Amino acid sequence: MIRLSELKLPLSALPVVPLRETQAAETDDDRAPLPHPLAALRVLARQALGIADADLIDLKVFKRSFDARQAELRAVYIVDVSLRDPTLAQTLLQQHAGNPHIVPTPDMAYQLLATAPADLPLRPVVVGFGPCGMFAALTLAQMGFKPIVLERGRKVRERTKDTWGLWRKQVLNPESNVQFGEGGAGTFSDGKLWSQIKDPRHLGRRVMSEFVNFGAPPEILVEAHPHIGTFKLVKVVENLRERIIALGGDIRFEQRVMDVEVATTQGTRQVRGLTVLEQATGQTYELRADQVILALGHSARDTFAMLHQRGVTLLAKPFSVGFRVEHPQSVIDRALWGRHAGNPVLGAAAYKLVHHASNGRAVYSFCMCPGGMVVAATSEPGRVVTNGMSQYSRNERNANAGLVVGIEPVDYPQDAATFIEAFGSLAGMQYAQEALYLRAADALAVHPLAGINLQRQLEANAFVLGGSNYEAPAQLVEEFVHGIPSTSLGSVVPSYQPGVKLGDLHSALPDYAITALREALPAFGKKIKGFDMPDAVLTGVETRTSSPLRMPRGDDFQSTNTAGLYPGGEGAGYAGGILSAAVDGIKLAEALARRVVDF
Repeated sequence: MIRLSELKLPLSALPVVPLRETQAAETDDDRAPLPHPLAALRVLARQALGIADADLIDLKVFKRSFDARQAELRAVYIVDVSLRDPTLAQTLLQQHAGNPHIVPTPDMAYQLLATAPADLPLRPVVVGFGPCGMFAALTLAQMGFKPIVLERGRKVRERTKDTWGLWRKQVLNPESNVQFGEGGAGTFSDGKLWSQIKDPRHLGRRVMSEFVNFGAPPEILVEAHPHIGTFKLVKVVENLRERIIALGGDIRFEQRVMDVEVATTQGTRQVRGLTVLEQATGQTYELRADQVILALGHSARDTFAMLHQRGVTLLAKPFSVGFRVEHPQSVIDRALWGRHAGNPVLGAAAYKLVHHASNGRAVYSFCMCPGGMVVAATSEPGRVVTNGMSQYSRNERNANAGLVVGIEPVDYPQDAATFIEAFGSLAGMQYAQEALYLRAADALAVHPLAGINLQRQLEANAFVLGGSNYEAPAQLVEEFVHGIPSTSLGSVVPSYQPGVKLGDLHSALPDYAITALREALPAFGKKIKGFDMPDAVLTGVETRTSSPLRMPRGDDFQSTNTAGLYPGGEGAGYAGGILSAAVDGIKLAEALARRVVDF
């Protein structure tokens, strides 16, 4: 087959697709293939290759995107074509060698790496059942390893009820919320399924295909920026879980890993087991294990602290902090789609923005949610954290995105007081002593848990600014830029639940972040008309953009100082979203299989 890219058609050539359903229940329309203008694409394909219609026997759409850079908005397709004569295909590829828009269709089929030995002494353990843990467990199960999965949160439907308990009743369950539970943090987000990672093996395609197998709309395989949305993800996650169980996997919910047993032999550290708290009974048990995948997610702060105490190497790494910004979706649609705004083929417009502020800080949009809502995303009592979420239809009134500022480990607090506040008096004093020693020895050395200190400081402060009841502090954009406290809303009604408390956000973030954000908002208004509209709403704070630490691993995907531990996904600092975390989970499972099967 031959892959052709940059086949462009006017928007008017596309079949009109009605807006999809928003309910959790799946409809026939949700699973129907996305219609494409195949006849028109055949004409473009024949023209690109210089062949007759009779030569072309099949055409399949691989990707579709939209190009709004010119006055006439166009759909841009990538297609795979089959020719009647295989020798003609080879001749055409030779003729067009060097043309990046005419290439052989790559083989994207996934082949399992190994088969588990029949005499496997111990089953591998996967800690965490977000995207990384799910695909690690699925891949291991498909290879016959029958993994044991430990998830501290609850099943996805129970978890959904707990999450709504915070949003509607201001009651937080610290073990079952936006961050913890089946499906991971990505379940309560826009469900974006694209990534900029290098993927020569097409593992991302494998992830997308599995999502479709488990109930996601088939069009995610075609859209350039696909997403599923929370309601759809719930069913997909349940189906994926049942498949792992059917293959012999054991998935245990409400199981929190409290400790790891590490044995040292001739200077080599090897994991030997886990201490697990069964939260329903309050009892702990020992689980023998010498192959453990750590798919923790970026909010497993107590587990990070425990791993540090057990000597597992952790390093502080950069992340970002900021606010959520909300505009009417119609404003964003008009700015980006122009006269085509509202066309159901296009759906809700999305944006991506970056500004390099004069103080050296980078400000950028993060996790943009078209037609979505801002949600409460804390996992700890007495703290406020925001995130964004969209349903599959993306038809809510507002658009929202994180507007965040990059920070470096040297920005993190290192003094004893913040460690004690963040981790408790005993552990906090230990970490503080370590951090102060590192500072004395090397001004650039930063304690691996220092980023968590900063997150907790900002989240606790936001809790107070919001009224100490899980409402979030908020301010109108124009008044934020000019340092004027907000007292009343304008045309933009904030979507955050349990609610917002208007005021002044200048104390919600470090000064360097506030300065950078005040400079960036007018600059973004020049790129997207209306972005700096006076009554757009900022809601604070966004602190869980990525993990504040990294768990170093070698080429074999094991911890650099503890054999048998395979850190991965967002929590370990190796992914930044659903797709990249899932791909990393596949790689972890393969690495584990290599060690066990010994090849």
